[in-house]
Amino acid sequence: MNRYYVYITSSYQGTLYVGMTNDLYRRAYERRHKLVPGFTRRYNATKLVYYEETPSVESAIAREK
Repeated sequence: MNRYYVYITSSYQGTLYVGMTNDLYRRAYERRHKLVPGFTRRYNATKLVYYEETPSVESAIAREK
């Protein structure tokens, strides 16, 4: 069974980013170490503040929105 996660990261200034992944540990590591180009690097949204597991990729996509 695949697991999908919706997560929120934050910068110290309060900028939030909402995303989804099937590997929360890997994604948190990538964000914390700024290995992902784009929003995270630009706004320094590296602190994981919330996550939840969803039963399917479709429900993760819907929840992310």
